[in-house]
Amino acid sequence: MPKLWNANYTKVWTANFMIFFSFMLVMPLLPLYMTEEFGAGKHTIGVVLSGYTVTALFARLFSGYIVDTFNRRTVLLLSYGLFACFFLGYLIGGSMILFAIVRTMHGAPFGTTTVANSTVAIDVLPSVRRAEGIGYYGLANNLGTAISPTIGLFLYEAVGNFQIIFLLSFFMAALGVFINYTVSFPEKTKTGTGTLTGTELATKTGAGLMRLDRFFLVKSWSVGLMLAALAFPYGVISTYIAIYAKEQLGLTKGAGAYFLVLSVCLMLSRLTGGKSLRQGKVIHNAAIGMSISVFGYLCFASFHNFFGVFANAVLLGLGNGHMMPAVQNMFVNLAPHNRRGTANASFLTSWDLGVGLGVLVGGIAVELCDYYAAFWTAFVMNALGVAFFFAYVKKHYNLNKLY
Repeated sequence: MPKLWNANYTKVWTANFMIFFSFMLVMPLLPLYMTEEFGAGKHTIGVVLSGYTVTALFARLFSGYIVDTFNRRTVLLLSYGLFACFFLGYLIGGSMILFAIVRTMHGAPFGTTTVANSTVAIDVLPSVRRAEGIGYYGLANNLGTAISPTIGLFLYEAVGNFQIIFLLSFFMAALGVFINYTVSFPEKTKTGTGTLTGTELATKTGAGLMRLDRFFLVKSWSVGLMLAALAFPYGVISTYIAIYAKEQLGLTKGAGAYFLVLSVCLMLSRLTGGKSLRQGKVIHNAAIGMSISVFGYLCFASFHNFFGVFANAVLLGLGNGHMMPAVQNMFVNLAPHNRRGTANASFLTSWDLGVGLGVLVGGIAVELCDYYAAFWTAFVMNALGVAFFFAYVKKHYNLNKLY
């Protein structure tokens, strides 16, 4: 059996951890930052914070094509470096308008970097261990999500200085760029005479620049629609958990504990689900995961107390830990080898679309009604995604998968 944790995979895995550590370090603090620095209302917070999702989505529509066509090393290092530098932009965001511009533009390099990094991770994995490796790759996301919000909220409570937190995010992201610089990247697809150029590759696959399938894996439309519905409630809760816990429950450090519990359960679930993925039980893992998660959102909407918050963290962690790597494998299994970048872009685009809508609609619901209306909306959207999976997506995937 080929080695899973080879040197290149370990480096790309670590660089992925740096992406999400730096990103999630500031994520739960931005609503507090906007409230304290600019006096922003909840609706304004939702609109501004959803801006990065719009640019991330736009970038990802082209990222798959770019990653599949051009030199992946160059694409990854440039996008990752730009992603790191944007954290410095928060230091000069002295007005609401300037902050909103920086935050919105930050989505573009984030979108491209996550597509490029995950595609390189798949490239350096042994083919027989790809499904398992994709599952473990997500552990880096979870570990970053577990540690960084807790550290960020601790620093906020200890020093009350957002600039220190923004600088820490920059340095961690810059470290990720350096780690990826040391990776030995695999060569591009070969023909008998050498490496395919971007034009030759597009011609060989029958996909020109203007075809939709170059930017989104059309065969994955049903999986993508389902994933967007499942991501919607996460966008609501992850954005408003800090303010909700502080204002409604009196838990000043509740958000940090929530993300810690959530991510520990995510990691445990991914570890236990790795064997099933190695055996090819993609649909099985996805079904179990989303069935558990929907009860987590029901708890959050039903119980407005300590129990509701942490029952959601446990169930969502256990559920998404099974579901997310399985769904990513579904996207990859619907694409030929030379379309891995597009498959990853489609997966991440679908997730970000759902999260962005959740942030935006959640902000409107909180502003017009209350937190509980937003949480019930989140549960309903998740339940619709689960129903769509069992009613249609399973059959559509089995008819169209390539592997």
